[in-house]
Amino acid sequence: MEIYKKLAKVKAEIGTLKKNAKNPHFKNTYIDLGGLLDAVEPLLEKNGLILLQPITDGKVMTTIIDIDNGENLSSEIDLPNNQNPQQLGSAITYFRRYTLQSLLGLSAEDDDGQTASQPKRKPLLTQPAASEHIAKKTTLDALKQLFEVTKEQEDKYLKALNNGSK
Repeated sequence: MEIYKKLAKVKAEIGTLKKNAKNPHFKNTYIDLGGLLDAVEPLLEKNGLILLQPITDGKVMTTIIDIDNGENLSSEIDLPNNQNPQQLGSAITYFRRYTLQSLLGLSAEDDDGQTASQPKRKPLLTQPAASEHIAKKTTLDALKQLFEVTKEQEDKYLKALNNGSK
């Protein structure tokens, strides 16, 4: 499954996402869809991956495809049943941002003010160690979703990863 190796490289290169937008209502900052795409798409393309975000069957879909072999990963969310074009457009933008962040396992402050009132947490790992840990965890989570992974298989996978990184 080459796509997971490529995604691990992308995640290791992303680093910290720069917040580029401000929500005046909640007085917080966040990364908007354009900023997220600017940060992520060049790294995906550099690693032979392409990002698609179509709206299909009333859902916003985010799919990352390995252009070498066609493997892909997707995340989707149902759109609200809303006839107001401005609200629907906002929902589409919001859902595109969050399905992409979810698919890549990226965390960024949201724009609804939830995290603005929470205390800042200290990182548990240094940046290089955190990137490597996140990439391995994301790969494991993706494998667990694709296959029904037993606890024994998970432990074996984690043991192999830890032995390989020493």
